[in-house]
Amino acid sequence: MRFALSEDQTMLQDSLNRALGDLSPLERVRRFADEGEAAAADIWAGLAELGLPGLTIAEEHGGLGLGMLEAALAAGALGRVVAPTPFLGSAVLAPLALKLGGSSAQQARWLPQLAAGKATAGVAISEPVAGARDGAGVTASAGRLNGKALFALDAAGADLLVVADRAGGLHLAHSAEAAEAMPGIDATRRLTELSFADTPAEALASNQALERLRDAAWIMLAADTLGAAEAMLAKAVAYAKERKQFGRTIGSFQAVKHLCAEMAAELEPARALVWYAAYAFDHAPDEAPLMAAHAKAHMSEIGRFIARTATEVHGGIGMTDLLGLHYWFKRIGQNRQLLGGPEKVREIAARLQGLAA
Repeated sequence: MRFALSEDQTMLQDSLNRALGDLSPLERVRRFADEGEAAAADIWAGLAELGLPGLTIAEEHGGLGLGMLEAALAAGALGRVVAPTPFLGSAVLAPLALKLGGSSAQQARWLPQLAAGKATAGVAISEPVAGARDGAGVTASAGRLNGKALFALDAAGADLLVVADRAGGLHLAHSAEAAEAMPGIDATRRLTELSFADTPAEALASNQALERLRDAAWIMLAADTLGAAEAMLAKAVAYAKERKQFGRTIGSFQAVKHLCAEMAAELEPARALVWYAAYAFDHAPDEAPLMAAHAKAHMSEIGRFIARTATEVHGGIGMTDLLGLHYWFKRIGQNRQLLGGPEKVREIAARLQGLAA
């Protein structure tokens, strides 16, 4: 599959890569992970100066009015440096939920704040998308939420919560009764358990909003994994060019060449798949659900292969905290399972095609 970016999209990607190199170096990521910060406010503020929080928000609300492909390029750039930001919830999913089902008053209240980076949003849609665990799930009645939502994204310290109930309806809440950090393998992305007890909430109107949010989230997670995998491949190649063994750089050994070549061969078509899935979200809506599922499931598998192989190229040092390769490894691993692992996503894709009940 071939899919080419426009000149403007390439410029966006390049400018974000340069900016994030300064805003989110490994030392800053390590500090975020080690100190248990709820949010890296300095990184988000720097990205707000570039307009990133408003990437997908309409110009009338202070945003840039760009599409899902541009958002995927941004997600890839963030994954490339494992940046700890609320991009997924605040810049993509919450604005999309408001666009699809929010009233004009709700949009006028929240979209300008999100676009300016002055407010952040968390999203809790895991149960109706990927299946609920025992004791989890949210019910809605008479403008009140009750129950528990697990694996909420970007919800720590958020000003706005987008919450899905058991029936697939979406709601806006200002806070939860309780919000507790959940353990996860990726210390650069916080997961939250939200509890609701007669919590006031405003219902969103669209019946199709949850499916669209699911597709957008799958695309963003695939793009984030793509960026992380690109970084791990680049690090493996650079290491192979400088590490010497038996008086030769290890990159001169055929076995190491084959490992790097196989990673590159797997990644190249996956890149086009992710980009096309993002393009289809805006321009080919009939294809979008299936393409989003393919991108999420396939990138989960390719990401795991590259994470494992790049670590293998590094040898023993690849597992050390000093090198920091594990931040990318764990980001890829957690992305794989968020909102459905590849097996679950393929099951949904099969149902979309009428291949499964």
